[in-house]
Amino acid sequence: MKEEKIIIVGGGPCGLAAAIALQDAGFSPLVIEKGNIVHSIYRFPTHQTFFSTSDRLEIGGVPFITENRKPTRNQALAYYREVVVRKQVRVNTFEEVKNVKRQEDGTFFIETTKGTYRAQYVVIATGYYDHPNYMNVPGEELPKVMHYFKEAHPYFNTDCVVIGGKNSSVDAAMELVKAGARVTVLYRGNEYSKSIKPWILPEFDSLVKKGVIRMEFRAHVKAITEDAVVYEVDGETKTIKNDFVFAMTGYHPDHRFLTNIGVQIDPESGRPHYDPETMETNVPGVFIAGVIAAGNDANEIFIENGRFHGDAIAACIVRHEREASAKQLQ
Repeated sequence: MKEEKIIIVGGGPCGLAAAIALQDAGFSPLVIEKGNIVHSIYRFPTHQTFFSTSDRLEIGGVPFITENRKPTRNQALAYYREVVVRKQVRVNTFEEVKNVKRQEDGTFFIETTKGTYRAQYVVIATGYYDHPNYMNVPGEELPKVMHYFKEAHPYFNTDCVVIGGKNSSVDAAMELVKAGARVTVLYRGNEYSKSIKPWILPEFDSLVKKGVIRMEFRAHVKAITEDAVVYEVDGETKTIKNDFVFAMTGYHPDHRFLTNIGVQIDPESGRPHYDPETMETNVPGVFIAGVIAAGNDANEIFIENGRFHGDAIAACIVRHEREASAKQLQ
């Protein structure tokens, strides 16, 4: 068993920011990431451009300078790799944490796919992008159904249905059209979502009005078959020929991972029980960082504000360590 003072679960921007804040406070945390660093950004579409400007994605005081105000996915990947190198962050990639268990002495037993660890503190920064919101309709398990969109080229000259009406759906639909796919967007809302990026909506709406993209509002998917999608609009059942489905229905945090540790979760909001001043949960020694703190509302916390959670965590752990030292001297 390997001994560590602090283990951070998750190597996204907020997990890395927490690691750097802890390093600055005199600690040497270990980040354990089940994929590559900033794996969620790696899974973004290859053409992705961030909504935020580059300066709002900076961590560790390392400048993120780009030619355009809003960086692309590839620029962000290069930036976070450079941060890890410059700050010499200790990261174990492609190692998945399977279980975290608090021991009677207050330390934590961490089991991963590559070994076991004991740590005094654990920071959970696992995000939410690995857990799609499923529609629970017949056929959703078919290989033709995807909950992530990477790039459009493979879908040239095919019939594609995009489910959802927010940014990820709009982006996917437009890229698919550019690659020569025939695209239908099914959205259960009555009108365009107000969250769609304002510089994208006019172009998307133009494609809809020209008939390049077929847009169906108030559409509720009922079933998916090998060659069709069945949906309902205002009580009328419709069927559309289909080769591939992109269900861009959002994502949610892994509540089971937290509850297995003992972290309490609000049943309505999905928000973990934690102190916003310290980011420490109801389990002493367990902290959360990043979007996982927002529960089911992924629009509440982003890299822009989650990157500062590490400062609060570091300050709290410093206080805990001082208090422990003072007790030993008594």
